[in-house]
Amino acid sequence: MSEMIESKDLQQNSASFEELKNKYAMLQHENEILTAKLKWYEEQYKLNQAKRFGKSSDTVPTEQISFLNEAEIAQRPEAEEPELEKIVYERKKRKRGTNKDSFADLPVERIEYDLPIDEQICPVCNGTMHSMSEEVRRELKVIPAQVSIVEHVRKIYTCRACEKAEEKAPIITAPMPAPVISGSFLSPSLLAFIMHQKYVAALPLHRQEQIFKEYGIDISRQNMANWIIKGAELWLEPLYDRMHQYLLKETFLHVDESPMRVLTKDGKPTDSKAYMWLYATGRYGRKMALYEYQPSRSGKHAKRFLEGYSGLLQSDDYSGYNSVENVIRVGCFAHARRYYTDALKAIPKGVSIESTYAHQALEFFKKLFTLESQWNELSAEKRYENRLKESKPILEAYLSWLQEAEPKVVKKSKLGQAIAYSLSNWELLTNYLKDGQCELSNNRAERAIKPFVIGRKNFLFAKSPHGAKASAIAYSIAESAKLNGLNTFYYMKYLFEQLPNTRLDRPEALDHLLPWSEEIPAECKLQKKL
Repeated sequence: MSEMIESKDLQQNSASFEELKNKYAMLQHENEILTAKLKWYEEQYKLNQAKRFGKSSDTVPTEQISFLNEAEIAQRPEAEEPELEKIVYERKKRKRGTNKDSFADLPVERIEYDLPIDEQICPVCNGTMHSMSEEVRRELKVIPAQVSIVEHVRKIYTCRACEKAEEKAPIITAPMPAPVISGSFLSPSLLAFIMHQKYVAALPLHRQEQIFKEYGIDISRQNMANWIIKGAELWLEPLYDRMHQYLLKETFLHVDESPMRVLTKDGKPTDSKAYMWLYATGRYGRKMALYEYQPSRSGKHAKRFLEGYSGLLQSDDYSGYNSVENVIRVGCFAHARRYYTDALKAIPKGVSIESTYAHQALEFFKKLFTLESQWNELSAEKRYENRLKESKPILEAYLSWLQEAEPKVVKKSKLGQAIAYSLSNWELLTNYLKDGQCELSNNRAERAIKPFVIGRKNFLFAKSPHGAKASAIAYSIAESAKLNGLNTFYYMKYLFEQLPNTRLDRPEALDHLLPWSEEIPAECKLQKKL
């Protein structure tokens, strides 16, 4: 009987032990889930703080990472001590004051200060004094913008002899340039100035209206908006279309897109988020950046704009670009690196940065970007050869590191997302090895779209799709001018002088006005630094 009781007690104890074991396993699993969630929330909080108060750059300087052991890392026992004389003579002398190269071509106004004749007498011997030397002080003088009225007067001729003979007298009128907008007092320089202020200086029209009032000129923002739209439609759009034709002949392009707000006719925001798309050429092609407004982020817009294009297309990992036909997509290592820098910003205090996986990954990126910076001046063919020789082994090592690190990190963490991004986009990222025209990152497109992003912060929204399209055209002309080393104001002024007097039905007739044309006047070109 006692044996049966003992057996029953053992079974109950065994059952309760299994129960406790299962409960412990369940609690441990719940604890792991809660710990992962807590770490995720901590990451989000730290990353948000870094975005609000930290630097916007995604680079992490080695000096910042290894601040405490900087001396140990930077030491080079084999390095020779520099001589003081060498330091003095090799130090680059900075130009100060009005001796800068950019001031070299400015007109000089000379104001002389001299002693009256009766004061040019020596106070000691009463003899006549002579000029020994001059003391010169140079300063920059600013002349505020001046507004004037230009009257275009053309003569009309007829024949008095024919009039006296009572014959039909011929009437001949002197030629005169066509106006920018018929029936308006708008001049090429005024329209160029308004567009330059809005699309280059990011100055909204209501602020321009206030500035004109300070000059004593009453020009409403409504008038300026109408001029911009008409000027873009009548004259800049044909040039934009011609540039688009040349863009499609390229073999490598950067693309990007950025959201914007556009109001409907009744002044209310549209239901869907509108986008400004950007298409820019690479360093080896004709220099241009074309913007296009579209009411959505659908890939069909990129497909339509790039219809007829065949080549390489560099962008982020947005899947909408998959709809573009006849292209090889190329990824962006700057986007991949950004995930790791975000992970570094989110690590808790007290954790050694050097020991994190994110820091290990960034070392691969550092090597790749360092190599690319050394090849900026090389041809596309030479860059292709160098990449296969030097960059490809680094990429292979990075892939091995990714495969080894992936199972060791929490997938939902910033580090887990960084690793997942590189692995899921590996083909896109490594496609840059296929052609020397490709870049390691899509930063060229991000730099080109930045003026629009800065302007968007000031303008907040476009009042209509009509205005958004005009802005896209104006941004395209302005940014393409900058890429070709042109002064945007003088170039736009030149366009508004020439285009009203050019046959727009013949696209090839516009070639001499394109921003890379050698026929662009010297006054439109920026002064090159010596």
